Amino acid sequence: MYYQKVKDAAEFIQRHLPQIPEIAIILGSGLGEFAETIEDKIVLKYSDIPHFPVSTVKGHKGNLIFGNVKGRKVLAFQGRFHLYEGYKVEEVVFGVRVAGLLGVKNLIVTNAAGGISQFLSPGDLMVIKDHINLSGENPAIGEDAQYFGERFFDMTYAYDKETIEKAKDVYKKNGVDYKEGVYAFLKGPSYETPSEIRMLKILGADAVGMSTVPEVIAARQMGIRVFGISCITNMAAGILDKKLSHEEVIEVSKAVEEKFIKIIRDIIEIM
Repeated sequence: MYYQKVKDAAEFIQRHLPQIPEIAIILGSGLGEFAETIEDKIVLKYSDIPHFPVSTVKGHKGNLIFGNVKGRKVLAFQGRFHLYEGYKVEEVVFGVRVAGLLGVKNLIVTNAAGGISQFLSPGDLMVIKDHINLSGENPAIGEDAQYFGERFFDMTYAYDKETIEKAKDVYKKNGVDYKEGVYAFLKGPSYETPSEIRMLKILGADAVGMSTVPEVIAARQMGIRVFGISCITNMAAGILDKKLSHEEVIEVSKAVEEKFIKIIRDIIEIM
């Protein structure tokens, strides 16, 4: 049973942690180096945790790291799982489900995304104010979902409004231009066509990617507050006259690593 597997993993992790984490953070493509700034680290490999999936994507190291960030107890997922890797949606959100059973009340989600809005440029850190789920998948479907929360739950404020407001001051303090927008989620792994990007723009999407939304849905079902940031690594197909590549995603993620780390550390402090 899925719930029992999540429970087994949570109990295994709990035996290795001295305290309950206050905040969990999922680190997207090329953003895993944030984990190296965590103090007093306890590192568990995904492969050592019962039933835990293992990330297969370049830029996702596959470690669960517990430690201190600015006085807060943090649990960092250094690598995530995607539908395009062949995982089912319940496996994609396995880590979030585990975090919820551990008692985590706050979640920060990060990702690499393609920019659609004319107000975004590669290197921007876009605060996610809402999302559009075009995958046809939802982790709250199925018999086991009843163990994690209500069947029908509100998604009006999927991303915590209070934290978003505080983030504006965090960006200003660090001299980073504040951008926010709507994130569209598609399965991938192929990048979208120019026609699909035009469709997403009409629907109101500012950025597009292949992750994050299932984890946010799972977190909200469990009553976990969510804050999200998309690192805009490239402009989506058809915006510029150039081809897209995963290498570019990793390269731009690395280039903004320093300001990303500063922003995330300050968000953790005020969340």
